[in-house]
Amino acid sequence: MKPGMGPISHARGTTFRVWAPNAQKVFVVGDFNDWSETANPLIHEGDGYWATDVAGAKPGQQYKFLLVNGDMRLFRIDPYARQVTNSVGNGVIHDPEFDWEGTENFQIPAWNDLIIYEMHIGTFNALNEERVGTFRRAAQKLPYLRALGVNAVQVMPPMEFPGGRSWGYNLSLPFAVESDYGGPRAFKEFIRAAHKHGIAVILDVVYNHLGPSDLDLWRFDGWSEDDGGGIYFYNDDRSQTPWGHTRPDYGRPEVRQFLRDNALMWLHEYQVDGLRWDATAYIRNRNGHDNDPAGDIPDGWSFMQWINEEVREFAPNHLTIAEDLQANEWLVKSTGAGGAGFGAQWDPQFVHPIRTAIITNDDQFRDVESVKAALYAKYDGDAFKRVVYTESHDEVANGKARVPEEIWPGNSRHWFAKKRSTMGGVLVFTAPGIPMIFQGQEFLEDKWFVDTEPLDWDRAKEMESIITLYRDLMHLRRNLHGHTKGLTGQHIDVYHVNGANKVIAFHRWYDGGPGDSTIVVMNMTNSTVTDYTLGFPAAGLWSLRFDSHAKPYSADYEGQVSTDVVAEPTPYDNQPASAKVSLGPYAGLIFSQNPG
Repeated sequence: MKPGMGPISHARGTTFRVWAPNAQKVFVVGDFNDWSETANPLIHEGDGYWATDVAGAKPGQQYKFLLVNGDMRLFRIDPYARQVTNSVGNGVIHDPEFDWEGTENFQIPAWNDLIIYEMHIGTFNALNEERVGTFRRAAQKLPYLRALGVNAVQVMPPMEFPGGRSWGYNLSLPFAVESDYGGPRAFKEFIRAAHKHGIAVILDVVYNHLGPSDLDLWRFDGWSEDDGGGIYFYNDDRSQTPWGHTRPDYGRPEVRQFLRDNALMWLHEYQVDGLRWDATAYIRNRNGHDNDPAGDIPDGWSFMQWINEEVREFAPNHLTIAEDLQANEWLVKSTGAGGAGFGAQWDPQFVHPIRTAIITNDDQFRDVESVKAALYAKYDGDAFKRVVYTESHDEVANGKARVPEEIWPGNSRHWFAKKRSTMGGVLVFTAPGIPMIFQGQEFLEDKWFVDTEPLDWDRAKEMESIITLYRDLMHLRRNLHGHTKGLTGQHIDVYHVNGANKVIAFHRWYDGGPGDSTIVVMNMTNSTVTDYTLGFPAAGLWSLRFDSHAKPYSADYEGQVSTDVVAEPTPYDNQPASAKVSLGPYAGLIFSQNPG
């Protein structure tokens, strides 16, 4: 029999293997034996593992396990099934063969060059409200994303879930790819297409809970304690999460192996370039808290360390991201130092103050000091160990809405919504960190995210000028024109903060000098500012590379306010040179000097 879990196809048939420590007998039933309940018993291999070879069983055939425990006869979907008919249907023997067409050696861009686009397959490019989106539909927009400047997509969980519509965080079968999205082959085709366009794929995985519905893992082999979920779950109060009593048992070796195999499967079999872990606070603490020793789950912490060590050994440049939102530096410290070993984490120190600053309606209450603090935040001394954003699936739902909608509910196309939301975009792409936007943010998608409403691509046509703004920001952030290398660097000096006039300026640099040093100036009021004296890190011509108030970004904007400036060798703001700048209302400017 072939090693490994799940259905393993080979020349003579298929090996089936399952972990069911409390079963007295196990059978595999399926198309290959006319669903006979006795034709193919599994042999107990020890330690609760059962296996058999079935001659003639081949890819495409459906199957299930029959577990016998006393009087219980339990038909279960294989926990390791890569493909299923649906969340309450049958497993399908999958075909592992796939032609990657020369993309096998694709490498994720350097982390300081990444721009992430968070995507929900079911709504990203669905035909209409009656039809769920698919991987193949989503792949049609990859050329658009590449032209925009995106070089990584983060796919919300596409594992098999109940029904056809979901955010994906209620997964029923962690190894299976959602059948309504197209299944495992379609996902591989999407990844291959993304790689051909130079776009990495980061996969959202959920290890803090499972289900809770359509969950064959629940009391999988009939055993449970204290009304718990059985062998895959804690059977005491550690099982409790906000999403059901289905926290995996991180202390049980077989469950740890199950989750580890899942994480490594996405890297090996699907060639994804990174993993974004959902709600890690609920893996390490039963209440999702920091500084809560009574609620800590040490096995959860060591589980995260183990997986991150495995990922680093397999592919050192692959990115693992924690959605912890506790600003806990230990998430991204190395496992050798006692940290969890993630490459980066979503940063609450950025998203919350920046969203507040751009949504606040009254200019006098806009807190530029909090903006300064958000720009400086970093973890373990590394600016690129954080992901910075103003919109994510969580920030545009659960009682919250898209930023333009928050700025002016019901009037997200208004000038104020455009100006202040794009002000947030400027900060996302000029702050130190890995920038991320949520699908449709680049054309001011409004209201809130739901899994039943597809993106409005007609709105994208209406907002082409805003898409151009985001494109220009992304290209500058990645230094595609060769004169803003500083935006890819670690360094920042927020050297000018005017709390009265709500003007903030900061210097970004990699090594420093022409073509590198980049100056960002923000006017966070509804007033045009002219002849405003500002320090610069060097004398000479500073070219205006971007002005969010410029005419190309909206026909609503008045004439050009900002221009190139010549900094004189007159110290100001603790800088060696100074110049007078002018800014439109709610505008962000980016200056740099020509290289050479």
